[in-house]
This record gives sequence, structure tokens and C-alpha cells, in this order.
Amino acid sequence: MEVESFVSRTLELLREEREAEIEETRSWQENVSLKDLQRKGVCLLKLQLESQRTSLYGRLLGVFVPRKHLATRILPSNSFGPGDIVGLCSVEGCGPSSQLGSGVVTRASQTAISVAFEPLDGFSLEGDVLYNLMKLANNVTYERQKCALNTLNGCSSGPASSLISVLFGYSEPGSLSQTNPIDFFNTSLDEFQREAVTFSLAQRDLAIIHGPPGTGKTTTVVEVILQAVKQGLKVLCSAPSNVAVDNLVEALVRNKARLLRLGHPARLQESIQKHSLDAVLARSDSTDIIADIRKDIDRAFEKMKKSRDKGGRSHLKAEVKELRKELRKREESAIAQILKMADVILATNTGAHDNGPLKFLPKDHFDLVVIDECAQALESSCWISLLKARKCILAGDHKQLPATIKSHTAAAKGLGVSLMERLIQKHGASVVRMLTMQYRMNSAIMQWASQEMYGGKLIAHTSVEKHLLRDLPGVGSTEETELPLLLIDTAGCGLSEMETSDEQSKGNQGEADIVALHIQALTEAGVKAKDIAVIAPYNLQVDLLRQLLSLKHPELEIRSVDGFQGREKEAVVLSLVRSNRKGEVGFLAEDRRLNVAVTRSRRHLAVVCDTQTVRQHAFLKSLLDHMTEWGEVRSAFQYLEDAVPMNYTHEPSEQRGQPGPRAKPQPKPGERQRRETGPRQTPQARPGPARKAAPVVEGVGKSEEEELKEELLRFRKDPERATLSFPATLSSHARMLVHRISEELGLRHESWGEGKSRQITVSKHGDRLAQPDQSDSPVSPTEQLELPPSSTGSKEHLDQPASSTEATGSETGATGSETGATGSDTGATGSDTGVTGSERGESGLSQVDLKSLHLERMQREQAKRNLKAQCSSAPAQPSKNAKRSAKGKGHSKADSIESALAGDDFDALIDAVVKADSFCASAKCKASVRTMGQLCPFCNRRYCLSHHIPEVHGCGDLAKAHARIGRSRDAALHAAGAKKALDPNKKAHLQRRLDTKLKDLASQRRVKPKAE
Repeated sequence: MEVESFVSRTLELLREEREAEIEETRSWQENVSLKDLQRKGVCLLKLQLESQRTSLYGRLLGVFVPRKHLATRILPSNSFGPGDIVGLCSVEGCGPSSQLGSGVVTRASQTAISVAFEPLDGFSLEGDVLYNLMKLANNVTYERQKCALNTLNGCSSGPASSLISVLFGYSEPGSLSQTNPIDFFNTSLDEFQREAVTFSLAQRDLAIIHGPPGTGKTTTVVEVILQAVKQGLKVLCSAPSNVAVDNLVEALVRNKARLLRLGHPARLQESIQKHSLDAVLARSDSTDIIADIRKDIDRAFEKMKKSRDKGGRSHLKAEVKELRKELRKREESAIAQILKMADVILATNTGAHDNGPLKFLPKDHFDLVVIDECAQALESSCWISLLKARKCILAGDHKQLPATIKSHTAAAKGLGVSLMERLIQKHGASVVRMLTMQYRMNSAIMQWASQEMYGGKLIAHTSVEKHLLRDLPGVGSTEETELPLLLIDTAGCGLSEMETSDEQSKGNQGEADIVALHIQALTEAGVKAKDIAVIAPYNLQVDLLRQLLSLKHPELEIRSVDGFQGREKEAVVLSLVRSNRKGEVGFLAEDRRLNVAVTRSRRHLAVVCDTQTVRQHAFLKSLLDHMTEWGEVRSAFQYLEDAVPMNYTHEPSEQRGQPGPRAKPQPKPGERQRRETGPRQTPQARPGPARKAAPVVEGVGKSEEEELKEELLRFRKDPERATLSFPATLSSHARMLVHRISEELGLRHESWGEGKSRQITVSKHGDRLAQPDQSDSPVSPTEQLELPPSSTGSKEHLDQPASSTEATGSETGATGSETGATGSDTGATGSDTGVTGSERGESGLSQVDLKSLHLERMQREQAKRNLKAQCSSAPAQPSKNAKRSAKGKGHSKADSIESALAGDDFDALIDAVVKADSFCASAKCKASVRTMGQLCPFCNRRYCLSHHIPEVHGCGDLAKAHARIGRSRDAALHAAGAKKALDPNKKAHLQRRLDTKLKDLASQRRVKPKAE
């Protein structure tokens, strides 16, 4: 690649990116309402000043908070962060006409945002006025990158000439002929980190350190810098963000390095500010004079607030101006000396420009440039630092989020390709050393990222390989704290994503409720809120989560994926939001974004998502498959009692309660069966689990299911065997399959025991056993729906354990996963006692209503039945052959119930009613409605999906009458509320008056002063 072509192409792409930023800002200000801008996260409305003071370098620092009378004083979800340039506007708008000034964000929390303003004449903040904050496009960054590229284009000589030749392929990177043995400052470095340090120091021009999440990249970079300083080299260290630079400063300070941090003091963390250039200047020989000048400035501001005389205020403003000029003059006089004394100078990529403090140094002052988080930076920004030294060391991870680019055209043409990624593609492993020992994640969490993003090379250190939340001090041993991976599946639960008008952001209230319940379970177990992170890809979902959780857990961090890069938490709860019939996942399809979200967690990762939607993307599907194999899968039904699967109304509405976790007994330590994550993982071998679990939706283990079915068929055909018991080693998923297959074959099935001792036993029903086995072939899905329920003897049926329908839940889309005493063998249906929600529906209100209906018919035809009963000589308990012959002759369901009533046998009556309620109430339909059915509101009978419409099964007249009543009522209401339309001219006049009045009131609004 030629330098000239690279510079011209990059300048063109930067121009397109800059135009896209300006156009976006202009479009927002002109076409988007202020509330929509706030929803997009680029604007904060109606803030009031909480405090102000003079900060470092004479700047005015203001802290803005929501209005005090609001119920929840929490800022809306936004993209404001330290270092962002913002405009301070009056409450009327956020456009250029209403802008009062601009400043730099120093700190942004969930409740307040701090902004530092340059000391300008006539600028002041008032505590009783409301303000708007608007994020502004940063023209300074663009100009500095443009200047660096132009310098690169004409750089034929200078300290970086040989480095430029290597980076553009004119020459090959080489190594030094002689290297001295290294005495490491950090003796705890692992072999991979030591190799990276040695390699970086031995290279003559270029070295790249690839550090995946948790591998100690910053620790390695700090060791490289310390070794370079030990060799007498002057080092310039930069990174794309202030946070990344501050992390390096903190690590170097612990090693007592002589360093200096450049940059706007407002952009630095408080613990770092004492190492900034401004702070060092304040500690120089003229410290006392500088402090006195600042005190004079503060006193002048206080006098201006109290003064009502225009002449006096003008005099004070002039005095402040002179004081600031003297302050700047005295501070700048010591800059050159302080810069030369520092061994390491740190700044952001754009903060290392030639027009800043570095202009006081000679051009060949630096021997080495180190760029951390290089993969997150535009290549053009890296050249600001690279032009100042003959050697560079790049560190980062190009498998994580790149720099944000607004122009799709510029991104498609290669602006987003980082310098690190380009050099790795060009030179390969000859210039790269990868850190493979990671010290953050449990091996079960790490394994997915290792396989999908890093070629299976990552190794979990023994100190973190199996660490869990329960190992933290003060944390109890519960189901949640013993799991490294938890997948909560909302598929089939009707928890669809929220539709928004602008389609810019997405939300999912159902997922937010589930996240809140899981956070509650973690905190009740003893996990501190500050150790938990909630990550969502959309700002709207972040807002929903903050509304649910921020008041109860103020220390809980809830952010987007971008806000968590480079950080870690003990537990991470990830809400993927997307749930739609089209399978659209939006920008979740960005692989690197998901990699960042998952690898923030140390001990516990919980993912809440709709697997049917999310698994449409191959990379997302790989995460679901991994979590199914190595973790635990739960259905949303286990968290939300009012979650009803789509097209499923078997359970009466009276039984659906408010959202909340199902009551689950606490397991004793060691009782709950849990999948072990296996021994320490190595790149060469990845051991598999003892039994592979199923993918969440599509089903797995066809061979396993066939084996279980063959075994059950052999048991069914063997007349000498009455029961079949499976061992306790059978997995929860396999037990779910046994429940389902037994139900299909008409066998009794019951789970019993707890924890690792839980087993399943299958036995035969008398009447089912008597039926001939027509076919041993697998039953088709259609035949499964038409299989009648068990029709054993009356007392046997009444005493039958509820576990015979435990497989019901599994057919609604939830996979079976053991949850200790809760026993989620049944997927979404509930406890291990087998009493499922659908079973409660069958044995509860719906059956009682049907029985009452038939008892009323019995009373109306009492005479006929009495006569028939007197003539009848039927036995007290009808035989099975009689039942079968009656069914064969095509008698209706009502006739079978009447015959049971005529026999005066209460058990037979119950048996007949239950049997009738298990099939479609349509006369000639034999479809089962135990799993899928609809209750008609007019006749109170249950029908299959083919006959549930009132017009189909004979309730059409009642439905029409009901519709006519509703339509008449609505028409009457509309007629009563109708008003005569206003004259258009009068309406426009009133609108103008209203707008004028609102504007006047807004300008006069004042915040109520604090009580003395």
C-alpha cells in the first residue's frame, strides 16, 4: 500500500464520516422532537444545576441533576460519557439559537452529569433555571486526524521514517541482534505474558500484543513500558479513550513510574487528576500564587452573584478576565520542564497532537510509542502518535467492538478497519504474540468465546476455572449462585418485543420483568448489587430495566454493550430483547458486540432471550447451543405466573396470578443435580459432557429419544413386567422424554425423589394394557394429538398421581432442566410433584362447570332417566368391553355420560366427565384438547383449534348477539361524545395563542429555592 493512496482515500472517508455526523445532528435538531432525541440518548431535558465550583485550570464545573420534584430522580438512558462535548441550552430547545455554551463531560452517572466549561466572559450558571444538554459533533478530533494524515503524506524524514516503511509494506519488520536478559518487575506473569514482553522488546520496529478478554493485556503492556524505561527509553503511551489511558496510569503509579498524564482535567478520573499536567503545574514552585489567583476568581464569582449593580458586575468580570490571564501565563511557564522530566507521557490518541503541550518537546524526544486498545481506534487517529517515534507496540483485541462509525458508506469502504487488524492480516503471526491464559471467566463461560472467536486457544487459570458466585464471601449456596451459565427461554410465552414508531430502539417488558426477578434472587442470596451488571443492546430496554431496578438497587449498573467494554463484573445478566415472528435480530448480528457482552462476566452469566427468534442467526445459535450443553435452561413460565403461551388457553384466567417467581423450596447443599463444567480446558482437548442436552427449540438427542422409546415399547409388550424404573443417573432432559413418550403410549409415569436421587418410574394402566399394540412405529405428531387420555378404572384414575401429565409443559417449548427441588423435568409446568398448570385446569374449575351443566340436564330429564334406570339391569360398574363397544358404534359424548348417569355409579360419572372434557366438544371430532384447546365463552365447552370459533360449533347466534350489543354501546358512546368541528381559521388562531402562552410560561419557570 502506498502512503499517498492511503492518505487520500482515508481523508475522503473521514470527510464522509464528518458529513454524516453533521447531517445527523442537523436532522435531529430540525426534524426530531426533544423527547425523541432524549429517547435516542443524545439529549437530556429539563435539568437543574445542583452545584458549581472552579475546578483545575480555572474551569467552571457544573453538576446537573433531574428536577427535584420528580418521583424518580434518575437520568434517562443516554450515551453521555466522560470526554464528550456537550452543548448547554435553554429549556426552550437544543438548537444553535438556544445554546448558551459548550463544555466537556467529566462524569456521568445514573443520577447526575458533571460538565466542565471553559472560562468565558459573560458565561455563568444559575441554580433556579432549567437547562437542556445536547451531545455535539466533535470537530476537533476530525481536524487533528486530518492534520496527522497530511503530515504523514509529506514525511520523508524524521524519527518515524523507518516505522512508516514497515507499516506500509516497503520493508519487513525485524528484530534486534542483541537482547539483554529481562529481570521482570512483575514476577507473577505467566509464560504467555513473559513471552509477549520479551518479544515486544526484541522487535526493532513493530510488535503486536493480542489480548483476549481477561488475559491480562494491561498488565503485560505495563511491564513492557517499565522495561523500556529501565533501558533508558522515553515512552509515549496513548489509547483511543480516556478510560483506557487512566487504567494504564493507575497501573504505572503502583510501580512508581515517573509519568505525566496529558489531557483536559475534566476528562480524567479523580484518582488520576493528581498526575495530570494541570495538577503537576499546581504543585510547582508557583503553587501558592496559583492557589491565591484561583481563590480570587472564586471570590469574584461570589460577588457577581450578590451584586445588582451593572457597573459593579462589569468591573468584577474584567477582574476575573485579568486573573485568568495571569493564571494561564504562570502555569504555561513550567510546562516544558515538567514534560522533559517525565519518563512516560500518556494521552489519548487525539490528545497527543502537535499543537498541544507536546509542542514544547523536540521532535526526536520519544523512542517508543505504545498504543493500547488499538483495535478500537481509527487508524488515522493512531498516526498522531506514531509520527513521534521510530518503534511502536500495539496492544488490543480486534475480536471486540471497533470504533463507532456513523457513515455506512465510509464503513463499507474500509474506514472501520483498524491499524492492528490490517497489520495482522498483512504480516500474520510473525509480528503477533497472543495471550491465552485468562484470569476472569469460569471455564464454562470462557469456552464459547474461545471456540467461536479465538480458535479454541484460551485456557482458564486454575484460580478462576470453577469459581462461582457461591464462593464469594457472604453469598449463600442457591440454585442461581451454583450456576455459571443460565439460559432463560421466553419462546412460546408471548413476551414479544415492543414496537416503536421510529424503529430506532427496541424494548421487551416481559424480559425486563424476568431480569428483575433474577436480580432479586441473586441479591437475596447475598450477591452485592455492585458486583452485578445488566446489559441490554437497546437504550429503550435499558430505560425499562432502570425503571424496575435502579430505585431498589442503586449500585446496580445497567448499561448498553458499548458502555461495558474493557470492564468486568462477577455476574452479568444479558437481555437480548428481540422476539418476533420474522426472526429479525437487528445489530445483535454483530459478532463482536455479543463477544463483548458475554465476556464481561466472571462467575455467572444469565441470558434472557426468545430462542426461536435469536437462533435464526448462526453466531447467536452457537451461544444458545453452548449454554444448553454446559449450563441450565429454564422457561420463562418458571418466573412469570401470568405468562400464557400463544394460542393456549387451557388454564382458566382465575388461576393466573401476578408476575413473580414460583415458590421453590431451597435445596440443601449438594442435593441439586448440576452439570459439572469438567476439568481444566486446554486448546488441544475439549472434553464433552456426560450426556449432551438438547437445543432449546429444535429438539435434540433423536437417538436418545429413540432408545428410550424402544425400551418403553418393549416394556409395554412384556406382560410379565408391571413397572419399569430408570436409574437416578438419568438426566433431567431424558426424564422429560420418558414422561412424554409414556404419555403417548398410555403408560403411567411418575418422578420421585429430590436432587441427585431423583428417579422416574413407569407402570401400566389396566385398560391401556388390554388394548392391542397396533404398531411399533414412531407416533406422528398428528397421532399424538389424537391419543386419548388414560381411561382406567374410576378409583384408579382418581388416585393417579398428577405426574402422568408432566410432559405437558415440555410440548409448549420449554426444555427440561433440573432445578433441584423445583424439578423442571416438565419444562415450564412447575414442580416435581407433577401437578402442572394444565392439570389444575382439568381437575379444577373447568371440569366442575362441565359437571354442573350435565347435572342440570339430568334434572330436566329426571322422569325419562328414572324410567330408563328402572328398566335397566346394568351392573354397578360398566365393563371395559361395554365401553369399547359403545364407542365403536359411534355413540356421542353426551350419550356416554347419560349412560353413566343411568348406572348410578359416581365413579363412572367422574370418569365419563373427565373423558368428555379431554376431547373436543364437537359431536364428530375426536381431537384431544388436553394440551391445545379453547374454551367457548357462550356454551362453556372446550373445543379444538379447528372448532373453537362460535360459528363453527353452533354458538353463532349468541356470538352475533353479543357483538351487536357491544357495537350498539360503542355507537351510543361515540354519538354522545361527538362535538362539532371547529372552524379551521379559529383553530389555527387558538393554536398560535396556546404556543405563545406555553413559551412564556416556560421562560418564566423557576425552581423552588431550597428552604433555609
